[in-house]
Amino acid sequence: MKSRLPLLALPIALVLSSCAQHDRDTMVRVSVPNQKMIVFKKNVQVAMYDCSTSKFGLGDEPGSNRTPLGKLFVAQKIGGGQPSGMKFKSRRPTGEIVKPNSPGRDPIVSRILWLKGLERQNARSFGRTIYIHGTAEERTIGTPASYGCIRMRSRDIIRLYKQVGVGARVEIMDRPFPAPLVATASVAPKPSTSATVQGAPVSTNQVARPAAIRAQVNGAHPRRG
Repeated sequence: MKSRLPLLALPIALVLSSCAQHDRDTMVRVSVPNQKMIVFKKNVQVAMYDCSTSKFGLGDEPGSNRTPLGKLFVAQKIGGGQPSGMKFKSRRPTGEIVKPNSPGRDPIVSRILWLKGLERQNARSFGRTIYIHGTAEERTIGTPASYGCIRMRSRDIIRLYKQVGVGARVEIMDRPFPAPLVATASVAPKPSTSATVQGAPVSTNQVARPAAIRAQVNGAHPRRG
């Protein structure tokens, strides 16, 4: 019996070590109406980023290219140490750097946070390869333009990658953030008190709900990202 104790202790230690590495302090909330993401550390706002959810609406049906709602978590982090703009194919760096807004290019770039669902409404998310990831189509950020994933600018996903660990909670919501959160959480505040949504200046305490979200809740199209 004594000789078996070290062998039994090893897997237990590995499990405890794995649990200890999980990020239990970070919450990432994504508002589909706002097309924004707010990061919380121990319930304190630390950052806000523009993002892009699916242009095909909301849901978790296979092949729908929709963005799932509800509570998820970061299951895997991919791309740490890669240069900004690195193109990924099947979650592997290809060696090609794609500049932002390169004509005709729409790859996954820079970093990947692979999400796994915690609820029935998003149980297929991991198998559907729903990510938070960088996109080369940065001009579409702030509008629903993805194929199911949550897209970000390269500089922002690189920052987010450093802020969250495996196990960090993610909540995707079909409701706007309270106006004070949107007004005060920006990581890049501008001198003006207005923001631009699809070319029209609006007050930062207004909630902009893109018409595409209301109009495109239904429908399925082939593609990813």
